[in-house]
Amino acid sequence: MPTIHLIIQGKVQGVFYRASAKKIATRLFINGWIRNKEIGDVEAMVTGDLLQLKKFVEWCRVGPTGAEVTDLIETALEEIAFESFTIRK
Repeated sequence: MPTIHLIIQGKVQGVFYRASAKKIATRLFINGWIRNKEIGDVEAMVTGDLLQLKKFVEWCRVGPTGAEVTDLIETALEEIAFESFTIRK
C-alpha cells in the first residue's frame, strides 16, 4: 500500500484538525499518525489504499470547520506499515 507524508499549512492548530483527521482516517481505514509542528503546521504520515488516501488528502486540503488550509505538501514514500492511526504529541 502507498505511504504519503503530508505537511498542512495555514490555520490548522487549535481547530481540532488532528482529532477530526483521526476520525476521517479511521472511517477510511487509513493507518499512520498526525501531529502539530512547532511552527504552526500539521504533519501526517499515512498509508492505505490509493483511493482512500486520495479521499483523505482531499479532506486535508479543507480540514474541519474553523481551519483555513493555505497549502498542502504531499510526498510519496516507500511503504511503511502502521497498525493504527494515532495522534502524536
